[in-house]
Amino acid sequence: MKILRSSKMLFDNIDRHVICRLHGDSRISIRTLAAEVGLSAPSCSERLKRLEDCGAIRRFTIEFDGVPLGYALQAIVRVKSLPGQFSLVEKLITETPECVTCFKVTGEDDFVCHLYLRSVSHLDEVLERLHGKADTHTSIIKTTPVDRRPPPL
Repeated sequence: MKILRSSKMLFDNIDRHVICRLHGDSRISIRTLAAEVGLSAPSCSERLKRLEDCGAIRRFTIEFDGVPLGYALQAIVRVKSLPGQFSLVEKLITETPECVTCFKVTGEDDFVCHLYLRSVSHLDEVLERLHGKADTHTSIIKTTPVDRRPPPL
């Protein structure tokens, strides 16, 4: 059995199975999850609580589809702040409701943002907010993610 040790706790194959299963469907019932990982419901619940308490599981989320709400377009925008504009650009990104995820990154760019948009003209409106403060490079998302999985433990 592969066990990874951290300063706070041990992770074993059951923990990995729990995390992988929740990654695929965070609404699964404790009873169903317990049966799938080979534990009783109370043991599974305790294990889940331990994973939350140590910070291995921070939150439970949903997978959002913007199309039914009119957001037919998604884009990845790489943002490089112009000199002296980093804090302002960060604030503008934080205040942009179309930006659902943003990472500060190293390398050529400062940020990589995931946007939900109604149209290409809507994308232009969002990018206009950064005009004169940052350079942007945009890629339109054509498909769902190629691969989604939790990191190895």
